[in-house]
Amino acid sequence: MIDLIFPDGSKRQFDEGATGRDIAASISKSLEKKAVLVKLDGELLDLDRPLRRGGRFEILTRESPEALETIRHDVSHIMAEAVQELFPGTQVTIGPAIEDGFYYDFARAEPFSLEDLARIEQRMKEIVDRDEAIQREVWDRDVAIAHFESIGEHYKAEIIQGLPEGEEVSVYRQGNWKDLCRGPHLPSTKAAGKAFKLTKLAGAYWRGDHRNPQLQRIYGTAWASEAELEAYIRRIEEAEKRDHRRIGKAMDLFHMQEEAKGMIFWHPKGWTLYRTVEAYMRRRLDDDGYVEVKAPQIMDRELWERSGHWAKFHQNMFTCETEEGEILAVKPMNCPGHVQIFNQGIKSYRDLPLRMAEFGACHRYEPSGALHGIFRVRGFTQDDAHIFCREDQIEAESTKFIRLLESVYRDCGLELHAVKLALRPELRFGTDEVWDVAEQKLERAAKAAGIAHVELLPNEGAFYGPKLEFHLRDAIGRTWQCGTLQLDYVLPERLDANYIGEDGEKHRPVMLHRAICGSMERFIGVMIESYAGAFPLWLAPTQVVVATITSDADDYARQVARELKAKGLRVELDLRNEKVGYKVREHSVAKVPVIAVVGRREAEERKVALRRLGSDQQQVADLGQVAIALALEATPPDLAPMAREGAESRPAVGVLEAG
Repeated sequence: MIDLIFPDGSKRQFDEGATGRDIAASISKSLEKKAVLVKLDGELLDLDRPLRRGGRFEILTRESPEALETIRHDVSHIMAEAVQELFPGTQVTIGPAIEDGFYYDFARAEPFSLEDLARIEQRMKEIVDRDEAIQREVWDRDVAIAHFESIGEHYKAEIIQGLPEGEEVSVYRQGNWKDLCRGPHLPSTKAAGKAFKLTKLAGAYWRGDHRNPQLQRIYGTAWASEAELEAYIRRIEEAEKRDHRRIGKAMDLFHMQEEAKGMIFWHPKGWTLYRTVEAYMRRRLDDDGYVEVKAPQIMDRELWERSGHWAKFHQNMFTCETEEGEILAVKPMNCPGHVQIFNQGIKSYRDLPLRMAEFGACHRYEPSGALHGIFRVRGFTQDDAHIFCREDQIEAESTKFIRLLESVYRDCGLELHAVKLALRPELRFGTDEVWDVAEQKLERAAKAAGIAHVELLPNEGAFYGPKLEFHLRDAIGRTWQCGTLQLDYVLPERLDANYIGEDGEKHRPVMLHRAICGSMERFIGVMIESYAGAFPLWLAPTQVVVATITSDADDYARQVARELKAKGLRVELDLRNEKVGYKVREHSVAKVPVIAVVGRREAEERKVALRRLGSDQQQVADLGQVAIALALEATPPDLAPMAREGAESRPAVGVLEAG
């Protein structure tokens, strides 16, 4: 017999080997009909899988949030079955569920077309209507390899050959179609439903290695209901309008080109935006007790070997060899350089915590197929910092950092959505005992900072320590992982960092690796998309354009521009012989937040007519009043309290309104 504990706390005994379907039927016939999966001690299992042990038990329906990932995984299998029915000879490789959907990689000589997606989608719906039973089978390893080789599925055979000895080989039969898979899956194809859509085609290398054959990847999305699918499609349409590459071109912020793959050419307006964000971050770090440093861009291979990065990352590092035989590497991260700075001179326990920051330019080789705008690049800058501290300071320093991170996200119009704890990876340095301590301390630190729920991510930590991932949410509800906090006992040991303790002996400091933006370029890309380019005044590259109605107002327009610039505003002049409506439309496309229109009447009365981005209305006010109001509005949020206190006079409310 096995003992099962239900969500309401009740306990019941069942025969060993009973399935989730049996248990659901013992409760009610209606529950048996609705059940699709079970959860045993947090692990999802097939509804018809025999249970060999007891534990905390829950029956899931399609509407259960935990079932969504399985729905997506099932739909990926349904897509693979449809592809092989429509295009015989196609090999299937790997097809997981991912955030918001799924994909499957196929090996096929002829490329898929967008027209093919509609045919595949229609066949998928037919497979759902067939209500094909999905059944799990356990096969002998050699039999499984021979079977998949015999039907031309060489990639599947290779996957099985690479499985650890002793690992169970499970195959899921879906009607007459079958696939190697760990599962779990729903009871039948009908249970997956039809709330899915194939979204795009892409290339992918087998096992993510550019030296391997290239495959064709089909992406799709799947949801529990048609309403959720329609809402997702609307979000995607909105996201396409906000694509940072499209907006970056319209606003003349940056460009990228083949001769410098993965590198960004920042234009004057884009670099102004970048420097504005960097200056804001630098002030926040200064106020929070950080010291800023600058480590070398290129360092000898020997240092990277000692730190452990060479073994882990050397394939992604740009290297060169000198005539003297030195092998040098462009830094892919900043931490070893910061340890070298810490190691200069004797440090005392009184010097800790030492918060060492750097806007560190890093370079990493990313395959060209993985590059994406300024989100995924080869050259980027991290708002990086390393806190060297004692063990008894970990909790306080972690709390202090999380408070800073939350404040920065709020100032930038973003919201902290979730915190996840990435645990020890398979390939790592340090003993299990060290990792036990590090993981426990980091989880306690998050709770001490007021984080109510921390999701655990097995095997996703850095090679030297666990890390907290901070996921933010943008204006249209998308989530992005930017900030991190990593607890590291390993690197100080490998690079021989120490301080003199209160007992006069040498001790190892603990390193907290931390970033708020992560990649500055990616963070700016996130803000471009969140704001759709319509930045608040303090972030806008061009804050005000002074545009004339007629040439009679040119001299006054120059005077307006001078007075606004004197207040610290970023101002452009538009004296072109064009209609003012044309000028307004052009600057609106470029997302200029304020257009100050002046004509003969405004010149005579020393006034300006303000037009706000996204509004057809205009506000007419005295130039002096406008200059004070806009300067106050354009003050970065960290300086705004002081600016308000020091304001010479309060402008009229109407001038401050955005229309």
